[in-house]
Amino acid sequence: MNLLHGDCLKTLPTLPEASFDLIITSPPYNLGISYKSFKDTAPREEFLLWCREWAAQVKRVMASDASFFLNVGASPASPLLPHQLILALTDGDEPLFTLQNTFHWIKSITIETPGGEQISAGHFKPINSKRYVNDCHEYIFHLTKSGSIELDRRAAGVPYVHKSNINRWGHTGGADLRCRGNAWFIPYETIQSRDKERPHPATFPVALVEQCIRIHGKGAETKLLDPFLGIGTSAIAAHRQGIAEFTGIELDAHYLETARQRLADEQNPHAGELTLGI
Repeated sequence: MNLLHGDCLKTLPTLPEASFDLIITSPPYNLGISYKSFKDTAPREEFLLWCREWAAQVKRVMASDASFFLNVGASPASPLLPHQLILALTDGDEPLFTLQNTFHWIKSITIETPGGEQISAGHFKPINSKRYVNDCHEYIFHLTKSGSIELDRRAAGVPYVHKSNINRWGHTGGADLRCRGNAWFIPYETIQSRDKERPHPATFPVALVEQCIRIHGKGAETKLLDPFLGIGTSAIAAHRQGIAEFTGIELDAHYLETARQRLADEQNPHAGELTLGI
């Protein structure tokens, strides 16, 4: 695990070309979020140009068969940001990437069962407004160099509800596992103290990163990069998935130290415990 302190625009150029096959990250959203060492209130065009800069470096370090999973959220007052960003990276005279898939990270949802029962699950930040509804999802854009990168769809799949489909469809190969699709319900873990357990204003769940790792399909052989490491969620996911070649870059020293401590706790969960003997 290689956790680096620095600005990704300065650190990415020091990494070898075509050295990663998977990039998973969530950059600042330009929505005025209060980070410790980053001003998240740049004019929109300036922000998009900055994203083009670091994304060009991400492309440089990507192998030809690499996948880049980019998590971006919006706000009710700024709903176009994710779409403006993805157009900046994939459209125009010199597109950096091809948008191969769009996933919807569902944080909270209410469903009605066939019996009429309503079940709510997940977490969301309530909005007190007469104009906007609660925002319960974010985007995960799957970007590649060619648009033709194969995925292990069933590695992140789900069992069939109706088992007759296993034999009905030839592509199942007899396995009770189907593609999950592009709507991923992945709630945040319940915590007791945000300051202690999630001291960062914009994180994603470990399970979200693990889902991207699984669908990428290279398992422990994956070479994973997160240029906006934050408090180390992607590093923890890499550890849980048995990935040894992980690199994370973080501008803020406090967040980086938190990431290192979280990873150390994950790798040695009983290090702080006392063993009492007679």
